[in-house]
Amino acid sequence: MTTTDRPPCLVRAADRAAVPGYQFSHPLNPASLVHGLPLSRATGLARAAVTLCRVPPGRESNAYHCHYGEEEWLYILAGRGVAVIDGVEHEVGPGDFMGFPTPSVAHLLTNPFTEELVYLAGGEIRACEVADFPRAGKRVVRAGDALAVHDLADAAAFAPFAKLAPPR
Repeated sequence: MTTTDRPPCLVRAADRAAVPGYQFSHPLNPASLVHGLPLSRATGLARAAVTLCRVPPGRESNAYHCHYGEEEWLYILAGRGVAVIDGVEHEVGPGDFMGFPTPSVAHLLTNPFTEELVYLAGGEIRACEVADFPRAGKRVVRAGDALAVHDLADAAAFAPFAKLAPPR
């Protein structure tokens, strides 16, 4: 790859409109709706994700979830929200930061207020990831672009493998 083939290393505020955005609603939470601008992709980052997110009033960012491999963080820029972290609600606003080291506790950001909630979200991009969605009773396993969804109740069937001695 030559330097002319690379994405720019700088995305100026005036040029953000040229960055392709997306709208996301999590299939395990019909209340979720996020308008995202993937800033890290626009600069060619492949191992770290940074997205400018907007959640409309009355909507939620995702489904209540926790990660096993990828760390995640959120930084509130504008508006107010309610962060549900390990089952406890915390009102959050501009300047508030949340970090979720792995294995993380379950979390979700909601916007029950009348103004748009704007924040930066980021974290790692690993080849494989496992995330639990406790309210939905699901576990999602991702390997590359392939996803497998399992019932959390079935995860107990794998417990005997944890007792196996490591190979010699």
